Amino acid sequence: MTLLDTQRGFRDHILAGTDAPLPGAPERGLAVYRHAYRAQLVASLRDTFEKTWTWLGDDAFDKAARQYVEAHAPKSWTLNEYGDEFVRTLRALYPGDAEVAELAWLDWHLRRAFDGPDGDAITPEALGQVDWDHAVLIFVPTLTMGEVATNCAAIWGALANNETPPAAQRLAVPATIRIWRSGLTPKYRTIETFEQRALTLAMAGSGFADLCALLVEDGDADRAAQDVGAALASWLRDGLIRAARTP
Repeated sequence: MTLLDTQRGFRDHILAGTDAPLPGAPERGLAVYRHAYRAQLVASLRDTFEKTWTWLGDDAFDKAARQYVEAHAPKSWTLNEYGDEFVRTLRALYPGDAEVAELAWLDWHLRRAFDGPDGDAITPEALGQVDWDHAVLIFVPTLTMGEVATNCAAIWGALANNETPPAAQRLAVPATIRIWRSGLTPKYRTIETFEQRALTLAMAGSGFADLCALLVEDGDADRAAQDVGAALASWLRDGLIRAARTP
């Protein structure tokens, strides 16, 4: 058996999460290593999903984290990317408490926005030269959206400000949250249905002028144009647009 075979066998044994003895390895030392390995992964999940951890408390969070660690080995060279399936785990563990998985979704995507690629917002000088009749908007790479059914945004915000969070509640109508990074700061905002539709179309490549036509409701083209204009102003104010190009 080569050294590489030994190293791979040791790796596979640790990743398997078993407490069975490993031939040729002292059990006491192996137990310490197994514990340290799993503890490091739990600590990584605590760091990434900090607000979820605060909401659940130490015992409940660590129980969920240990279950996740047993089922999911790291797939990247960096622990910053560990936890991509943790939201699904929490959804299965807390089917009657939807805010738990939604808090974890916020935690995960805000961290991904922080770690994400740079993308400077469009400058005022470039903005003045845009042909809005034909422009296609290019958004910053950290922008993402997701639908939520609870007041997870209010809970997350209160926890971030060290305030007492509100009780979890289901929303009368599902809401959409958009997440992005402005400078070095990850941000999120709950948006209205019209903006969600407009942003979905724009991110898919629809031209700005086309948005007005696609989003006309009840034949009110003027209202659609005003709403698209308001959405555009919000995107510019929040630094979501990286460029506006003419096909």
